[in-house]
Amino acid sequence: MKRLFDGNRSFSMLLLFRIMIVMAYQVTAVVAGWHLYQLTHDALALGLIGLAEVVPYFSFALFAGYAIDHYSRKLFGVAACILLVLNSLTLAAVSSGAIRANPTAWIYGAIAVGGVARAFISPSYSAIFALILPRELYARASGLGSSVFQLGLISGPAVGGIVLAGFGKTAAYAVAALFSLLAAGALFSIRVGKAPAAESAPIFRSIAEGFRFVFGNQIVFGAQSLDMFAVLFGGATSLLPAFVNDLFHAGPEGLGLLRSAPAAGSLVTALFLARRPLKVNNGRWLLFAVAGFGICIISFALSRDFLAAAIFLLLSGVCDGVSVVTRTTIMQLATPDEIRGRVAAINGIFIGSSNELGAFESGVAARFLGLVPSVVFGGVMTLAVVASTAILAPKLRRLDLRHLE
Repeated sequence: MKRLFDGNRSFSMLLLFRIMIVMAYQVTAVVAGWHLYQLTHDALALGLIGLAEVVPYFSFALFAGYAIDHYSRKLFGVAACILLVLNSLTLAAVSSGAIRANPTAWIYGAIAVGGVARAFISPSYSAIFALILPRELYARASGLGSSVFQLGLISGPAVGGIVLAGFGKTAAYAVAALFSLLAAGALFSIRVGKAPAAESAPIFRSIAEGFRFVFGNQIVFGAQSLDMFAVLFGGATSLLPAFVNDLFHAGPEGLGLLRSAPAAGSLVTALFLARRPLKVNNGRWLLFAVAGFGICIISFALSRDFLAAAIFLLLSGVCDGVSVVTRTTIMQLATPDEIRGRVAAINGIFIGSSNELGAFESGVAARFLGLVPSVVFGGVMTLAVVASTAILAPKLRRLDLRHLE
């Protein structure tokens, strides 16, 4: 672990960037979800948050990967952070009454702009990660990077809930703006070495090269597909404001706690895997972890006690931690340096968009099936996805990461 930081200030700054941007996004997600539900009292409105973000994210992600591979590994990420600063300040103006007309439309609009910014953030992180670390440290660094990511997922909702309860929505949005600004500063300070030159092909041909790599590699494609569909069907996070308000009868602090619980489980797992990386039977571990995630989501939906619900979400995070670290390490080891931005962007479409599409799916299912049945249905579908992947992707099922090093 010491080798990751010895003389490597850039890696420390990259981790600082990651935790700050995750905290900024999580504070905004908690506050915007609460804000919108207080305005509408409609679970479908929460689902539409995901749709509002995923459409612009999906539209820009591939072009973001191309830009990062061909022009700059970090400046697009810095610009995206600044855009999130402006976004949070706009939401603060809505909540304070400085912008009075159509607050719901302004919230959805700000979320859409945030989707554009997010399209550039993940490819920047992945490309810089590979430039500042030697390959033999990728597995440990992926575990540590995931730990920092999960720490942001824990502390972001907690901070958002506490500030929201104690000082109101405007102050919470301002805190999110501050976190985004700190992320921009950390990323800008990183010294990035020269990356291998990407082939100067027309933009759509260059993007297609990334797709050919992903779809032609059963291990990469299988891991991405497994995570995408598991998140698409198994996500309950977007409906937490409804669970907290209608079933558990708690306030913003309870919402922050439940949003933080999965990340707490993932953090413990990621810290363990950073010190003791899994090198054998990784495919089986991945499949079992995603199956465990689905079981935990079903158990959460059937819980009627707040503490039990928090425990099941915590355990879902433990399972998710194994999945995230394994998938991230596969991506870093299997991807050629010259196409990292494009592959990371495609991965973002698989994983990032599935979060938002999953939120939309959950909102629609909750409208037609009811709140609890919709989450149970999602967990059952996650188990079906695991079974299908085990059959259709035998190379992933038999994977040992040592074969990729």
